[in-house]
Amino acid sequence: MWRWIILGALALVVVGAGLALINTNQGVTASTFIPEISEDLSGYTRAIEPRDWQFPRDFGPNPDYQTEWWYYTGNVQTADGRHFGYQFTIFRRALTPDSAATDSEWRSNQLYMAHFALADVAGNQFFHDERYSRDSADLAGATVDPRYRVWLEDWQVAALDDEATLTRITAATADFAVDLTLEQLKLPALQGDTGLSPKSEEIGNASHYYSLTRLLTEGTITVGDEMFTVSGASWKDHEFSTSALGSAALGWDWFGLQFDDNREMMVGQIRLIDGGKEPAFGGLLVNPDGSTRYLPAESFTIEATDTWRSPHSGAEYPAGWIISVDVGEAEPFVITVTPQIADQELYGGGIAYWEGTVRISGDATGYGYAELTGYADAMTGRF
Repeated sequence: MWRWIILGALALVVVGAGLALINTNQGVTASTFIPEISEDLSGYTRAIEPRDWQFPRDFGPNPDYQTEWWYYTGNVQTADGRHFGYQFTIFRRALTPDSAATDSEWRSNQLYMAHFALADVAGNQFFHDERYSRDSADLAGATVDPRYRVWLEDWQVAALDDEATLTRITAATADFAVDLTLEQLKLPALQGDTGLSPKSEEIGNASHYYSLTRLLTEGTITVGDEMFTVSGASWKDHEFSTSALGSAALGWDWFGLQFDDNREMMVGQIRLIDGGKEPAFGGLLVNPDGSTRYLPAESFTIEATDTWRSPHSGAEYPAGWIISVDVGEAEPFVITVTPQIADQELYGGGIAYWEGTVRISGDATGYGYAELTGYADAMTGRF
């Protein structure tokens, strides 16, 4: 779906980090510059009409839009069945519509943030970390020249072939790491109206959005001093926009689900302050051959079956769901979605939200990821 960025907090962190990098005792004399943050959206490109998608070009950055992210999640396991879930996301945020000419290698109007999380299901452990930087001095960035690559320092996803059908994710912290190769098995699935995904009825309040819903995944995961050889499947979302949630939006529930029968499904709901649901946002069913079926908001329901209270933020989150979908058959398609670990809350970065690995049972089986926002902090007015 779409991810959050708190611009003020991000800018302050990057300014601090950038200033820390300048040490005249080591001979670095370039000056820093972060433009003034403005709420004015004029000058940015907006998602108003469907896009003429061209891949691998559109795997890369779109700096004329204010906000963009490359989001990867996956469920993998060892040969003896030890299960892990991971999330690796890099966000880009423009501070101004144009980049001013400068002779400083530090000056940039583009800020980057990365989130990295790992769930060790057998160990009942959840790890998460984040980084911030600017698009300057090769600290962070995104490109398709000569190949697709998105990075923040040494955390990166990089294509291993010219068409970017084979990519590698590498990221490490002191406590956990991933080194995974992802092979694209299906064509990009275009969300919404051929990739134009509305968030409300307001013109321009939408994003360009595609998903790679099944990426064959192999590699290693490290927890502490233990390394595990794993395989499984990953999911990629890439989304860019210049827009905001409607003024009545409180938060959202999003699900990226991969079924054992080689289908995938995205469903989500924007929860409104008055307790209702935003009718403009729907879902997508991806068939084994890669063909898709759009799911309007009225074609599915998401019913919470349990709750979990965070010891970190104090927020109460739903902790299990029954999802019923009208897929054009005589009976609804009904599945139960269950978190594999209760505590998969990311916190400490200015906002708390829950994002984690889930298991699927019912009319289909499999695994996926869920993202829950607006339970610890309202998303109203944040972007």
